[in-house]
Amino acid sequence: MKVLMFGWEFPPLSSGGLGTACYGLTKGLSKKGVEVTFVLPSAAEINDVDFVKLVSANSISNVKIKRISSALKPYTTSDEYQRQVSKNPNLAKIYGSTLFEEVARYTLAAEKIAEEEDFDVIHCHDWMTFGAGIRAKRKKKKPLVLHVHATELDRTGGHQVNQYVYDMERYGMSKADKIIAVSNFTKNKIVTHYGIRPEKIAVVHNAVDVPHHYNDENFEIRKNDKIVLFLGRVTLQKGPDYFVHAARKVLEREKNVKFVIAGTGDMEARMIEKAAELGISDKVLFAGFLHPDDVERAYKMADVYVMPSVSEPFGITALEAMKNKTSVIVSKQSGVSEVIRHCLKVDFWDVNEISNKIIALLRYKPLHETLKENAYFEVGKFNWDVPAEKCIKVYNEVMRLNK
Repeated sequence: MKVLMFGWEFPPLSSGGLGTACYGLTKGLSKKGVEVTFVLPSAAEINDVDFVKLVSANSISNVKIKRISSALKPYTTSDEYQRQVSKNPNLAKIYGSTLFEEVARYTLAAEKIAEEEDFDVIHCHDWMTFGAGIRAKRKKKKPLVLHVHATELDRTGGHQVNQYVYDMERYGMSKADKIIAVSNFTKNKIVTHYGIRPEKIAVVHNAVDVPHHYNDENFEIRKNDKIVLFLGRVTLQKGPDYFVHAARKVLEREKNVKFVIAGTGDMEARMIEKAAELGISDKVLFAGFLHPDDVERAYKMADVYVMPSVSEPFGITALEAMKNKTSVIVSKQSGVSEVIRHCLKVDFWDVNEISNKIIALLRYKPLHETLKENAYFEVGKFNWDVPAEKCIKVYNEVMRLNK
């Protein structure tokens, strides 16, 4: 079976959960004999790559990477693209002057690649690639599968939704032969807000690669210090403001605690100001974007990982924390909360409950130890073989219906 896959994040250019998911899924598919051609935007000529983390994709057999010269970046919004162009006017000469012009340019280039490739199924990841998938479907008369990792409603929290992006998502979903959602949480959102029939949607939860042996590591931290970690994009969707407000409530009762925010985003400066305003700036550390090795170290260093997302289609970072033996608190408004048991779950807006659960994990060692050990055992079942098998089942279904 041959799959033409369109994405906008994949190693070595990867800044978030989408890249991790694409890497893991293609690796799982290749193990089962599926040949994947992965098409993604690449702006190798541009030096502004502070948003990326470097990992190797060379170890995946049966996966062929094709790059289209493009300025598209993972999680780019229209405003962010415009700021990028204003800082570097040469971008507008080489690429599109707006995000949507650039998406259209990527779509045309991707169509040419589709003409040259031999494949059985088209698989697209998120809205920027939907146009490319639709063009490829028309050109080669092959079935189209759309993989929804996040919707515009998730990214904006339902506020100031970009109508163009929403319309592209809805149009793509209507043209797809099948839609893959990363959770039931996302499936319900697609049915409710995009008018798609439930039977058109297959749920395929994400996974994580867990090493056979846990690599313990000692850190030179004062024994009285406890560390609570937020790791992700510092944007409205991820709920960093709820994390900071919960931090203040914890610090009113527990003094020897440090709160670490690892990641960058459009709310970072605001969160730095908020920590100062709340009088806790000496207790809240902003680590910025972390190299993959440092991400692993951050999880191991932390006593508690908090994922207070406002709307999280899945939340692969929770699994990554669990595999590093870190106790986890996750938002109930997330896909990952459907599939993990050994964690504490909260409503993202309930900062009182978030702070209470943080304190419980910091104070009561038996609870903390039991939760993290059971979570480590539980996360071992989340390997990429299962999502790969489910995707192959979807491929076979659409291929059969397309005959």
